[in-house]
Amino acid sequence: MKCPYCAHLGDKVVDSRESKEGEVIRRRRECLECGKRFTSYERIDEIPYMVVKKDGTRERFERQKLIAGLLRACEKRPVSLAAVEGIADRVESTLQERPEKEIATADIGAFVMEELKKLDKVAYVRFASVYRHFRDIGEFMSELNELLKVKE
Repeated sequence: MKCPYCAHLGDKVVDSRESKEGEVIRRRRECLECGKRFTSYERIDEIPYMVVKKDGTRERFERQKLIAGLLRACEKRPVSLAAVEGIADRVESTLQERPEKEIATADIGAFVMEELKKLDKVAYVRFASVYRHFRDIGEFMSELNELLKVKE
């Protein structure tokens, strides 16, 4: 590890701690040349998951984008941040279980809608209205009617 103060390559580890989640190791190091201490973080380098959008373009899966969409759908609803993060966790674990490193936005959207349907019906309808791009009020009403049939 290169010292950020004097650029010397020799150091010794003074202290190592694992994060609560066990995903990161924090190491306090001391430079053998200048004696100053600095911190390094060690984490597993994962291959990014790619999302295939409707137009065929690919972009890196971003948990924060997913959470932002969920928070918009759950705005002013009695849904906790922990529940939203739980959905994001389940989406990520589903991605990690897949042998492919690419997933279609349609698959992610369908999974999220199923999760929201169990959690909060209004949030589900909000998410579905944006995700499915209903062409007219008739399509929207048929989705609401399906939701009401399940409730009865």
